[in-house]
Amino acid sequence: MFQIGDLFQWERFVTPSIIKIFYWLALAIAVLNGLRGLFEGLLEMTANLVGGIFAILAALLMTFVGIILARIAAEFVLIVFRINEHLGAIRNQGEPQ
Repeated sequence: MFQIGDLFQWERFVTPSIIKIFYWLALAIAVLNGLRGLFEGLLEMTANLVGGIFAILAALLMTFVGIILARIAAEFVLIVFRINEHLGAIRNQGEPQ
């Protein structure tokens, strides 16, 4: 797990340890924005029924897209670090002992 001493040493990456925190923050932001859009759509329905329904549908769609994009971004970062680990293992296999 992530320790404060890891911030001052360069032998270990800290990003793979904290990427889950950023994922959950991005997920919370996407959900909160979706709820905000939902309430704005409900308020819009008082003035324009069709416009409010479209606003609610758009808010739900954008929430879903935000959740998917947050997951894709987090997995992409983890994949980059995993590629680095595998390349290091391949390099170590080729070195004479």
